[in-house]
Amino acid sequence: MARLSRRTTQVVSTVVTVVLLVGVWWLQSGGSDEPSGPAVDTSASSSPSASSSPTRDEHGLPYVDLADLPPEAAETVQLIAAGGPFPHPGKDGSTFGNFEGLLPDRARGYYAEYTVDTPGLDHRGARRIIAGDGGELYWTADHYESFERIRESR
Repeated sequence: MARLSRRTTQVVSTVVTVVLLVGVWWLQSGGSDEPSGPAVDTSASSSPSASSSPTRDEHGLPYVDLADLPPEAAETVQLIAAGGPFPHPGKDGSTFGNFEGLLPDRARGYYAEYTVDTPGLDHRGARRIIAGDGGELYWTADHYESFERIRESR
């Protein structure tokens, strides 16, 4: 077997080190190309209500007002409060496993999922409301890729 020169060994070692460092950085950034500095809240005090209500819940999830969601979301919240009937029996009210780990960690069975219909689709679509046994509600428009906690105006 041919022996590598000292110079070649140093170059290969440097390349391997750089590749490993880039790999570690990529894994720590979650595979995102976004800069990983501290998050900056750009919604600060643009409206009077922004200063009177928190923008995130105690688990760091952003709040969204029910009034700011599509009207179908409010209809689904009303159905949840009434206990149904739901448009997708067997799916609506089923256990949401939180396998993505984006919601607060709770025992299996704590969360239930409900479809928020999307006009024009002939299937369930991606929009859901997740209800916790404690009464909390979460919105996802992208089939569990992200969540916001629903703030209901009472």
